Amino acid sequence: MREYIVFDLEWNQGSRGKEEVADQLPFEIFEIGAVKLNDKFEMTDQFCRLIRPQVYTKMHWMIQEVTHVEMEELQENGMDFVDASREFFDWCGPDAVFCTWGSMDLTELQRNLDFYRMENPFPKPLLFFDVQKLYGLAVGDGKRISLDTAVEESKIAKERPFHRAMDDAWYTAQVMKTLDWEKWNAFYSVDYHRLPEDRSEEIRMTFPGYFKYVSRVFSSKEDAMKDKTVTAMNCYACGRALRKKIRWFTANQKTYFALAICPEHGYLKGKIRMKKADKKSEEEQVFVIKTLKLTDEAGAELIGQRRDEMRKKRAKRNRAKKKKEKEFEQGIYRVSENATSVACAISTAYKNSGKTNTNSAEAGTNHKTRSGNYNGKKRRASSKKRKFG
Repeated sequence: MREYIVFDLEWNQGSRGKEEVADQLPFEIFEIGAVKLNDKFEMTDQFCRLIRPQVYTKMHWMIQEVTHVEMEELQENGMDFVDASREFFDWCGPDAVFCTWGSMDLTELQRNLDFYRMENPFPKPLLFFDVQKLYGLAVGDGKRISLDTAVEESKIAKERPFHRAMDDAWYTAQVMKTLDWEKWNAFYSVDYHRLPEDRSEEIRMTFPGYFKYVSRVFSSKEDAMKDKTVTAMNCYACGRALRKKIRWFTANQKTYFALAICPEHGYLKGKIRMKKADKKSEEEQVFVIKTLKLTDEAGAELIGQRRDEMRKKRAKRNRAKKKKEKEFEQGIYRVSENATSVACAISTAYKNSGKTNTNSAEAGTNHKTRSGNYNGKKRRASSKKRKFG
């Protein structure tokens, strides 16, 4: 029998001076709260554990302000993360379907498992229900909103405070009960903390109305776009391989679009999102999330318009680039001309200076010679006077 585990986490974060730890553990969990629902969405059990922090032993002021949790309470009543997480997974059972408000709780739980070098007990791939996403789709606009806003919109009685793990898990379960699960039961989300390691682990999922593919890790975006599986356009309704009417194009190197036509089912639009495999790594390794969706003529026209806009922007960028290059070259030429003029002026000045110095030296020599002759004559005249006087 299917059991839903609706859980929430509270975590602390460090301040400056913990950079070397923050890369491995940006958020340290200090509370796990969960409720268990049966297949009729009736609450059958609940779970709550406080955890004694080992890394960030001072409560961040913002976390304390939101949760009203004191570090003293955690140190006195908390247990080790390793023991708390084992108890949690034992309580969940082997057939648990995990549900969270957003995707961060699953990511941070697995990061904490990794930090303490614990075995990851989640299945791979890890499929879960993102209640925040489903609620956004159910109300029509698809936007992600806060849990307390969803509770208010759903007219759920606010019997508990918010921003504690047990309470937020309880409210998430109440929001789940308002959804039409005959409609949303097939809309699983995929957790990307552990990515496919090779082609055999790549994920292919067909939902009502679209197809999703998650690739293995590639060394670069260019390598990813060279892969035939990544760029293939197959109709998910009949499985037919399609020729592209509009080849894959991109305006920002992060999102790519394409269009194909199925003879039986019509237009098929494709979207590829490039995601960094490790956001904290300097390496450019990426994985691909590709979605394919059947569309009408209006949807096909939008793809064409987007491609045309991309071409115009690219042409504009190229013109601007060429203009800058030309201005740069002209600037270098002007600088070169000016430098040549300055060099010529310096050379001329130097030569003129040399002539002036030579003339001055010659004049000085002549003066000395004339003075010497005159003085010599005076000395000889005086000598004669003394001799005959």
